Amino acid sequence: MDVLLTGATGYIGSVVLSQLLEAGHTVRAVVRSERSAEQVTAAGGTAVQGDLTDRGWLTGQLREVDGAIHTASPGDATSPAFDRAVVASAVEAFRGTSKPYVHTSGLWIYGSGEDLGESSPLNPPALTAWRPAVEADVLDSDLVASIVVPAVVYGHHGGLPNLLVDGPRDGSGRLVLIGDGTQHWGVAHVDDVAALYLAVLESGRALGRVLAVTDENPTVRDLGEATGSDVVGEPAEATRARLGEAFADALLLDQQFGIGRKATELGWSPQGPTLLEDIERGSYAQHG
Repeated sequence: MDVLLTGATGYIGSVVLSQLLEAGHTVRAVVRSERSAEQVTAAGGTAVQGDLTDRGWLTGQLREVDGAIHTASPGDATSPAFDRAVVASAVEAFRGTSKPYVHTSGLWIYGSGEDLGESSPLNPPALTAWRPAVEADVLDSDLVASIVVPAVVYGHHGGLPNLLVDGPRDGSGRLVLIGDGTQHWGVAHVDDVAALYLAVLESGRALGRVLAVTDENPTVRDLGEATGSDVVGEPAEATRARLGEAFADALLLDQQFGIGRKATELGWSPQGPTLLEDIERGSYAQHG
């Protein structure tokens, strides 16, 4: 399959690129700079330099491929308009065809809860409150569309766990947690997340939301203690002051998931080490 990929030099997208190529697909990766183009070329993909918000240009690129995976995100206030532009181009290029389009969401859209799953009600924090409306454009369109919903992604020294492991210390040298540490995080290794993107794409089906989360569900205190350090919680207001209210409120969500039914039906079986194992063996060494 000839696949258009966005975000191919990002944390998740770079692994998706590698796995697509290993699986025998050809990849046309949209990049914004010469440096990114060089990275894509070195990995074995074909770089096309352009602006994902240029709907005419992107629609033309999409019409030349067999499917697309969208992992790029500016990660700021422009994210809603950015994603809407990409979705509009995909609808224009792919509607009425059997070409699969795979969009990216995030586990925070479900808010806090126990026994959460793909069909659970959406209750996003302010940081991701824009996502459901954009995703409705995907799911209500005439597309063979799916939305991969990654958890807190880790592995290869990257991802949000660094924020905790490299967190501040109190006057006694204890690692300061995010909140009181009782909240559970849904997590998944980046290699496993990328494998699920491939499985969703290759299914050629409209699957709706597909969770990329394992059943590990550690608490933040578990993760802090896995560093081998003494830890101390902090009041939620202190976390908000330190990290910003919107970001902190997302990290303070207490989310308890099992492996998603749809991912299991696709044959997805996480192979990476657990996040606790990754931290315990020093993959997230403190840099402070």
